[in-house]
Amino acid sequence: MARWATYRHQGRDRVGVVSAEALHAISEDVGLIDLIARGADGLRAAAEGAMTSPAQVVAVADVELRAPIPEPPSVRDSLCFLDHMRNCQQVTGAGRTLSDTWYRVPAFYFACPATVFGPYQDVPTAPGSAWQDFELEIAAVVGAAGADLSVEQAQKAIVGYTIFNDWSARDLQRDETVVRLGPAKGKDFASSIGPWLVTPDELMTARAPGATGPDLAMTAEVNGHETSRGRWSDARFSFGAMVARASADARLRPGDLLGSGTVGTGCLLEVRDSTIGRYLEPGDEVVLRIERLGALRTPIVTRPG
Repeated sequence: MARWATYRHQGRDRVGVVSAEALHAISEDVGLIDLIARGADGLRAAAEGAMTSPAQVVAVADVELRAPIPEPPSVRDSLCFLDHMRNCQQVTGAGRTLSDTWYRVPAFYFACPATVFGPYQDVPTAPGSAWQDFELEIAAVVGAAGADLSVEQAQKAIVGYTIFNDWSARDLQRDETVVRLGPAKGKDFASSIGPWLVTPDELMTARAPGATGPDLAMTAEVNGHETSRGRWSDARFSFGAMVARASADARLRPGDLLGSGTVGTGCLLEVRDSTIGRYLEPGDEVVLRIERLGALRTPIVTRPG
């Protein structure tokens, strides 16, 4: 298993492999998208080269970690954890019964690739919003271009996984959903991604037969207090199914990012009343953790100006 990172050091972005809290930089002046476009074998060769003959070795603590893919070509977010949808419907007074479509279709919406934040970067409050929320998700990164992929082909096209916080401004989202075009300004202000891009090889060893994903714990904390807990294996659909759906009549590109949707209990809309009793405010810190993927730590700050 390789953990890849994009980091900023001495004024420029570098790409490296993480080992024992150190970054082993590749010698080439290329981004992680360029590396993953070479396929699994090319990425593996780059990792081996970085570990045996690194261009530099720096401590993770001494650099600024960027999102693994700082500017993904596209960001799609699915809705694959059905307990999340049941909880949200219940909170909004619509009951816990889901329509048949939720069980048949790994639906998604397009998120904003222009407002991607790194794993420890401050995230400002959304303009005009008082109901800022986190969303505890996994994201898959596409490594091979292709269209009209089968589920098996789509699964093989995934080059790695990372933690994804699809921030939400719930009051803006509430108004937007009335027109049934999907969330827009309720989502546009930020997505946090990281800390690493983890290759699939060892992640899938935790996958039980018949499960949609590995049996790995997912948790969220606000100011050191756990608010959310779920498991990757609770997803209704596999990432192969999500990527296949996204590729229908559309060409995916290396670096495209697909979110899983929020795990059950994985946002304050679901658990606010039983946890912190409010939405997020400047001064709060949110930490998302997923086994084998690391931790995504985000301070909330007031938007400048």
